[in-house]
Amino acid sequence: MTKRRNILKAGAALTIPAVFGGSTAHAQLCRSSGIRSPGTEPNSPPVRSYVEPLYIPPTLQEKDPADLTPPADPNRHQRFDEFRPQKYYEQHISEGFWNYHRDLSGLNPFNGSLAWMYSGGGQGPSTPGPTLVARYGEPVFVRRYNDLPTADVVKMPIGYPSISTHLHNAHTASESDGFPMDFATSGQYWDHHYAMMYARNDSNEALGSLWYHDHMIDFTATNVYAGLSGMAIFYDHLDSGDENDPNPEALRLPGNMKFGDDGQGNSLGYDISMIIHDVRFDVNGHPTYNVFDTDGHLGDLITVNRKVQPFLNVERRKYRFRIYDGGPSRFYELALSDNSSFLVISNDGNLLEEPVEERSIILGPANRHDVIIDFSRYRAGDTVELLNLMEQVNGQGPTGRRLEGPDRMKVMQFRIKEATAPDNSRVPDFLRPLPAINLDEVVAEREWVFDHDMGLWTVNGSFMDPTVVSATPKQGTAEIWHFKNAGSSWAHPCHVHFEEFQVLEWNGRKPTGVLKSRKDVATLGPNDHAKVFYRFDDFVGRYVIHCHNNVHEDNAMMLRWDLTPG
Repeated sequence: MTKRRNILKAGAALTIPAVFGGSTAHAQLCRSSGIRSPGTEPNSPPVRSYVEPLYIPPTLQEKDPADLTPPADPNRHQRFDEFRPQKYYEQHISEGFWNYHRDLSGLNPFNGSLAWMYSGGGQGPSTPGPTLVARYGEPVFVRRYNDLPTADVVKMPIGYPSISTHLHNAHTASESDGFPMDFATSGQYWDHHYAMMYARNDSNEALGSLWYHDHMIDFTATNVYAGLSGMAIFYDHLDSGDENDPNPEALRLPGNMKFGDDGQGNSLGYDISMIIHDVRFDVNGHPTYNVFDTDGHLGDLITVNRKVQPFLNVERRKYRFRIYDGGPSRFYELALSDNSSFLVISNDGNLLEEPVEERSIILGPANRHDVIIDFSRYRAGDTVELLNLMEQVNGQGPTGRRLEGPDRMKVMQFRIKEATAPDNSRVPDFLRPLPAINLDEVVAEREWVFDHDMGLWTVNGSFMDPTVVSATPKQGTAEIWHFKNAGSSWAHPCHVHFEEFQVLEWNGRKPTGVLKSRKDVATLGPNDHAKVFYRFDDFVGRYVIHCHNNVHEDNAMMLRWDLTPG
């Protein structure tokens, strides 16, 4: 097993030419100067590292559908009767104060940092919001209420208090997808129906690690930065979430179907979601943001699940970590402080065919990787840090250089303790097969060029206009799409809603290692070209393609496309 994974590791390092197409960092330089103004982007107040326990969100709590007023309207949703919800949930989005770090909370009389938050986990409003844990074959209905104050009295100085929630990247009908113009203003709600069906009824198309975040037109970056993000996990018979699953088909990856924490830095389970946001705070401990910098926003403190540089107590056993880059603009190369290796088992939430051994992972905004870390190699009482090695000095993208020594950015700390029970989890040599690609199905090729014009960002030379439809693929067809970065001094994580793609070529080379996978974000370095394969099925309606550097997205780098009946 080890020899096979070493081969995979070597292949990933040697044959993938780009920083973001591959799994290791090479120099692809973005512009090294920025427009940061100390007057609008102050340094955050000093904080102590590793004093806050990691917050692990609880799961969304089910709601009796009889208590929904008014009841769900089947006529608002495609295929509702075919996929009638088996579980119902309700969330309220509100403004309040969140403890990012005790040293920041103590700087103001509210004993917390201003935040927009979600309810639904039974513990009060939080950011990130409660985790949606769902299973294929069990359709879900979620009603989300906008309880934010109106724009004239809202305290949050950034963003706009209207919401459109996108479950990234669920195979979801358009009306539940979080189209940027499908927003609810203060006092309104929006209903989301998640069919929990495999795309094309193919279990090889299963999604695993997803997240939900605001997608309000022109205010995605600021609304998410204000707190509006959360995570979702989809399980099935293969990736069941139970390391003791008696089903012979089950992978038995680390996990015991327990979520949340005890408030003291101890997780309740071994399958842990962690979303990373870099934030900059003002002198009063509140998030601050420069809306005039259209290159992108960089925070100077890294948060994990909205805690600044937290710690987590871990047992001497295997853990599954689902790691998300929540943006808005920072790219990461994450590694352990002792340079030890771990196993990467997914890319953008989709299981790889085979685990890949790595010493670091690279994430652009909205990228996700699931990794397995085996802490049994440490002794009780040891500590190891998770660090960011990626240098980035402005919002356009990384410089291509690695941070060294004390310049490495602190992300979080693991504190090792003795195991409390036997570790029955495993990491099989084979995980889930990729869907077959039949190029004879291809009926069209399309090109999407990401560029810059007049201080704004463009796709195919156009600015976002939600009334303009830029492509109309048909149900039941396949297409080849080309994502191209026309810039030599910036990076773009290109995201397409609804369907996953498989990479055919990255800068003319076949994918290997972690890139041989299903994905929903093609993170393009300068002058990169990704050639990808798509199938389109199951629902129709309006979707978007955009840069997931959300600052670029909000500054016009997004186009609408419609999936039309076959």
